[in-house]
Amino acid sequence: MTARSLRHRLFATGAVLVAGSLSLTACGSQGGSKSTPTKPSSAASKAPLFSKLPADIQKSGVVKVGSEVAYAPVEFMQDGKPVGIDPDLAEALGKQLGVTFQIQNSGFDTLITGLDSKRFDLVMSAMTDNKDRQGKGVDFVDYFKAGTSILVKKGNPEKIQSLDDLCNKTVALQKATTNEDIANEQAKKCKLTVQAYAHDGEALLKIKGGGAVADLNDFPVAAYNAQTSGGGNDFEVVGDQIQAGLYGIAVSKQNTQLRDAVKAALEALIADGEYAKIMDKWKVQQGAVTSVQINGGS
Repeated sequence: MTARSLRHRLFATGAVLVAGSLSLTACGSQGGSKSTPTKPSSAASKAPLFSKLPADIQKSGVVKVGSEVAYAPVEFMQDGKPVGIDPDLAEALGKQLGVTFQIQNSGFDTLITGLDSKRFDLVMSAMTDNKDRQGKGVDFVDYFKAGTSILVKKGNPEKIQSLDDLCNKTVALQKATTNEDIANEQAKKCKLTVQAYAHDGEALLKIKGGGAVADLNDFPVAAYNAQTSGGGNDFEVVGDQIQAGLYGIAVSKQNTQLRDAVKAALEALIADGEYAKIMDKWKVQQGAVTSVQINGGS
């Protein structure tokens, strides 16, 4: 399990939308969607996988998606709209299925209960697929691999490639995350100083200032920081992911038809290369999957 469920809140919440193959519909606040069911257009009904959807979604033309849009680069707000890996995948899935994926911004800890209450049809929010969540009535369509990555200064002056290379050095990271747990476990094996901060940005400043040699962070977040900070000149990701797990699109176990339709749509995106384009766009190819599993998390 990654640090996703423990991270701090980076952005204010509010309802936002991502377009699929139909026009955008209105969405309310965290209280729920305000969209009005409409008969799908003939173009929508001719989408490759439209017939696989449940009848109520075919009728409304909308898949309601719960997400906490505050986790760059997986999902975050930019110029008043959601961008990132998940919004791009949502739009692509919508084109395969002939419906609009309507993203509603909500607190991460409310997403599974939102599935239970049918406020959402599914969840796309960098959610780790694990047995605990599966036991709470959730199935996962797994779409991305993410573990802990090591982020260092550009050029990797300390030649770090693994946790063992951090021995006798100082690591800065965000506290109350599984990344801190990993660092503390390594500190039991060798002399490693762990500096934990309320926000990951503070850890990054320590690395830039030379007060620490590395930051431990979720792979896509580390990759995004390496891509964007200082125009890509501040940091780089080194070594392999540590304790990598699977992100999954969460669907209620009572909605197997929607689950299977999403799985088929994701498989189509992998087959036609659109999935790879999205991974390339966000420079997270290392997290790409080559096949789609249901409940592949441990």
